[in-house]
Amino acid sequence: MKNKGFIVFLTILISLLCIYYLSFTYISQNIQKEATEVTASEDGSVDVTEKQRYLDSIWNEPVYNLFGIDYTYKEIKETELNLGLDLQGGMHVTLEVSPIDIIKGLSGNSTDPDFTAALEQAKQNVRGTQLNFVDEFYSEFKESAPDKELAQIFATAANRGRISLQSTDAEILDIIDTEVESAIDRSFNILRTRIDRFGTSQPNIQRLQGTGRIQIELPGVDNPQRVRKLLQGVAKLEFWEVYQQQEVSQVLISINSLIVQEMKKNPSTASESEEDQQMKDDITALLSGDDADSLSTQEGDSTKKEALDSLINTRQSPLFDLLVNAPQYGGLIYNVKDTAQINRILERDDVQAIIPATMKFLWDVQPKDKGDDLTGPDLLELYPIKTNRNGKASLTGETISTATASLNERAEPEVSMQMNASGSRTWAKMTRENVGERIAIVLDNYVFSAPWVRGEIPNGSSSISGGFETIEQAKDLANILKAGSLPAPTTIVEDVVVGPTLGKVAQDQGLNSIMVGLIIVIIFMVVYYAKGGLIANLALFFNVFFIMGILAQFGTSLTLPGIAGIVLTIGMAIDANVLIFERIKEELRNGAGLKAAISSGYSKAYWSIFDANVTTLIVGFILFTLGQGPVKGFAITLMIGIVCSFFSAVFITRVIVEAFSKKGDNAKISFANAFSRNALTNLNFNFLSKRKLAYTFSSIFIAIGIVALITKGITLGVDFKGGRSYVITFDEAKSPTEIKTSLSNYFENAGTEVKTFGADNILKITTSYKIDDESDEADMQVRKELINGLAETTGLTYIEDGSQLAEGNFTISSSSKVSATIADDIKNSSYESGIIALICIFIYIVFRFRKWQFGLGAIIALFHDTLFVLSAFAIANVAGISFEADQVFVAAILTIIGYSINDTVVVFDRIRENMGIKSGSELIPVFNESLNNTVSRTFITSITTLIVVIVLFLFGGAVLQGFSFALLVGIIVGTYSSIFIATPIVIDLNKKKSE
Repeated sequence: MKNKGFIVFLTILISLLCIYYLSFTYISQNIQKEATEVTASEDGSVDVTEKQRYLDSIWNEPVYNLFGIDYTYKEIKETELNLGLDLQGGMHVTLEVSPIDIIKGLSGNSTDPDFTAALEQAKQNVRGTQLNFVDEFYSEFKESAPDKELAQIFATAANRGRISLQSTDAEILDIIDTEVESAIDRSFNILRTRIDRFGTSQPNIQRLQGTGRIQIELPGVDNPQRVRKLLQGVAKLEFWEVYQQQEVSQVLISINSLIVQEMKKNPSTASESEEDQQMKDDITALLSGDDADSLSTQEGDSTKKEALDSLINTRQSPLFDLLVNAPQYGGLIYNVKDTAQINRILERDDVQAIIPATMKFLWDVQPKDKGDDLTGPDLLELYPIKTNRNGKASLTGETISTATASLNERAEPEVSMQMNASGSRTWAKMTRENVGERIAIVLDNYVFSAPWVRGEIPNGSSSISGGFETIEQAKDLANILKAGSLPAPTTIVEDVVVGPTLGKVAQDQGLNSIMVGLIIVIIFMVVYYAKGGLIANLALFFNVFFIMGILAQFGTSLTLPGIAGIVLTIGMAIDANVLIFERIKEELRNGAGLKAAISSGYSKAYWSIFDANVTTLIVGFILFTLGQGPVKGFAITLMIGIVCSFFSAVFITRVIVEAFSKKGDNAKISFANAFSRNALTNLNFNFLSKRKLAYTFSSIFIAIGIVALITKGITLGVDFKGGRSYVITFDEAKSPTEIKTSLSNYFENAGTEVKTFGADNILKITTSYKIDDESDEADMQVRKELINGLAETTGLTYIEDGSQLAEGNFTISSSSKVSATIADDIKNSSYESGIIALICIFIYIVFRFRKWQFGLGAIIALFHDTLFVLSAFAIANVAGISFEADQVFVAAILTIIGYSINDTVVVFDRIRENMGIKSGSELIPVFNESLNNTVSRTFITSITTLIVVIVLFLFGGAVLQGFSFALLVGIIVGTYSSIFIATPIVIDLNKKKSE
């Protein structure tokens, strides 16, 4: 083997990188454990608020030193291996920006009957579809008023300069489309700012391009209602005057004096006021000598005295002591890590009494630029804001007509804004009275910009320049300024909440699946392949280790379907080594020497492994591109697993095997035990003679399945049909039938399904009650009816915190809401995934094997496998065994396609090899010989993969039961179809054949 040194170097390099990135996960878990221990009470319970406060206090503090480099807790959290919501609990929300309100706002809230009727009809038309709302609105408008122009509706005073009575419908539609896009961008920026300030670790927000939707994930949140309120609250844009520094100095001195006097009186005891506990702890540390960094000098007590003097005798409380000396900025500048301490001071009741009623303090929305010193701390400015007695801003965002970002005559980014008549009058007064001072532009109580006023602005037309590094920053501010100009409320169209208790259970089940699957496969490989099996197991270790490390390196979340992907990869990764070892055994049986057999075995197996992995990689890529939510997590893990398994099984094992075989035939390495050396060899079974029997069996089974699908169907999850779903945990086992009967009275006879979910005391309840009402009020009403119905039926009391579940209680462990529109999108993307996967695989097979018959045979077999699995689900449903089909089920179907084509490609590859050797021979004998040659590999691979899938089915938990059942059926039928369907079809499509 060439390039052994490079393979060794690459393995060491990847291993070191994986250790590096996974070390952050280890440190993070230790910090979490420490936070739990510090905040735990005597009875062992943990105050979640106190724990979060502790973690916040070290957020920007160095907590890990690696090779002389300090990493803050924030940097560790950004680098650790993330856990998905299903493994740690949290919330997943998809919001949709309402185009109706945007169009109404652009029309000046026109009451024209044709206009309002067109909007309402368009709303009905797009429900549950992917139709474009603006196109539907225009179509309905022209149908109801063919002679009316849009200009009659949209040529308002607010749109002067953009829309006139001479504007064409096409021009106005372009403006509407632009406004809808702008509103989505605006909502995204506002939500991103709110999420960043929410206080959860590793929040994720992304805009789903082309859909008008924004997707948000918040791991670990424990107050979903607060999140919903935060996400759907109307943006509050305000303009406030800013005090000059000399105007607030006396207030700050008074606050400082109050804190210092308190420090002098009682510096070493805990304060009755919880807010300044941290400050007192600093003083206590100085007095007690706990602060090693400050007191590690020979002077001892004198050092303590000097340190204490610096804090007390110089009359510097944290309010002044933590101020950053940053002359390039004006005002009160603090290090980001110190803002929590400053907030605690400003929120104290006695401090609030000192601050005048006409003053409040607001922070910058984001850290200031560090300039050339990129290694310096992140700095935030604290603005002293002038308020009035009623606390309402004189000028708000509703007065802004337009705001645009552009480059001025000096090629500097600037923002231009225009106000309406009332806003112009107020703006003129504010700018006239504040020449030479600043006015803060505030959104949701954070300062986005505080420009200096150069002179009075009488006409409401203003420009803001300076302070923008890029045009993108100017565009962000322009979007913020437009936040109040057009209403763009958001609707939650998908809402998934996973409780931490359920997440922990899922985490344990997933880890159990991995461990049990690994152990069984490891034992099997050693028993069947002797020392070769040990080498394969070493490659398997590298494979799993690389997957985890790369997931951490890419910042990808590990989800429950992701764990399923790892479990599946464990089984499929063995396939490459099985191929290689079976080839080596074959060469040894044919009389080749050990070194020659190893070289030939790896060479002959290489392209089979390559083709098999590429076809599965195609499926993974399609899943990643078109899939949503948990499917993406599965796809990422699957693709990484395929690449890692190829590298470890083909290259790492070869380096090890060749190192053990240096002595040639005398080397102490073997690839079989006595019983496995000749197992499944010298077979001469006429597989193709049974093809008509196989066709008949498959046709009958699929026909029965289709009848079952038509009459009974399969249980669709809310992903595919829309609705609301809840996982309820009781203190003891409950009857699903009894619960379903009682809930029918509360849900007004809407379709409701109740079934056990992994345990007798856990039920999953899915209902279509109020499925067409996506409002918050409907969500609350359905939840209320559910809780009332369960409480009355069971006599139990509902509790919010699932971790406190005790006798006499029940709780909602997780919930999910999917609108009809989202469900429609998921169904369409599922169809697209399947069709595109089949087309891509067909193209690849034809390209690799140069015959269309191979490609068509493979595709027909894949259709067969898909229909077989669907039929199995339908027949199981008729038999009373119900498995839910959801997004993860789609991942299972596509994985079966990948697995089945993997198996088929190996058979086709041997057929191609034998056809080359026996050119001109009749096809059927060559095909039969090839099937007999590969049956040992097919059997071993199926066994190892089935082992891990059975483990997944038994231990993976209720969430993955449908997934693992589909895989269980799919692997069996995939192995069967590659032998009895795909290969025979290639024969039947060829003219040259012989029985």
